[in-house]
Amino acid sequence: MNAELLIMFALDCDRAYLYAHPERELTPDETHRYDEALARRATGVPAQYITGHQEFWGLDLIVSRAVLIPRPETEHVVEAVLELVSRVRSEQSQDQGQKPRTGVSAPHDFRIVDVGTGSGAIALALAKELPAAEIHATDISPEALEVARANAARHELTSRITFHQADLLNGLPHGEFDFVVSNPPYVGESEEESVQLEVRKFEPRNAVFAGPTGLEVIERLIPQAHETLRPGGWLVFEISGTIADRVRSRLSNWDEVAIRNDLQGIARVAIARKSA
Repeated sequence: MNAELLIMFALDCDRAYLYAHPERELTPDETHRYDEALARRATGVPAQYITGHQEFWGLDLIVSRAVLIPRPETEHVVEAVLELVSRVRSEQSQDQGQKPRTGVSAPHDFRIVDVGTGSGAIALALAKELPAAEIHATDISPEALEVARANAARHELTSRITFHQADLLNGLPHGEFDFVVSNPPYVGESEEESVQLEVRKFEPRNAVFAGPTGLEVIERLIPQAHETLRPGGWLVFEISGTIADRVRSRLSNWDEVAIRNDLQGIARVAIARKSA
């Protein structure tokens, strides 16, 4: 896969072109570009940082070393939010002619905030799937927000997402959001040796490691999310199997707490509802 990405990068083409033209020979300039890319990859630089791109939820995203590389596992977070949106809409449709249930906005008018947006992957995916939703995205890093804004512009979603430079949810209004969504740092420093070398060496450390236990950011996010959500609103965030039980215990005062596994059977998404 890395070799394929790098040859597409050298040829400045997509996968469809690559497979449709197997006889295509590289020009000297393209060969030089490919050799340079291979040399960088040999030092451990992730292919996505070399090409400057990564696909997420069918979106071609710009990535740089200012942001974590979006991964397929994070798409489970998007899936969970969309399922909950569908559930809330179904609940509302059963009460037609009545006021919306406590804790949610009017139908098709959800307010969502993506915390620690990085490249903007989750926020853009939700903006793509929920065209009437009001999307906000926060990040503490101005460099990361530059990448996220560039991705929003590339996909013509700038008017759909409001970006905030903030530490988690600081500065956002209380009690006004239907969903708080996040892929926070959740790896403990004690697990550092088990993390891939290229992740440790090249991806932004503060987007991977949360602190000694891996729970430090999540322990701050949970109470802030409780303040930011409407009664009945949802918190959805990515986790790892090593912290799943500890995350569940910290959500003990929330309703409908659930931990969902990824396709490999590893705990990946935590879901909780603020009491109505």
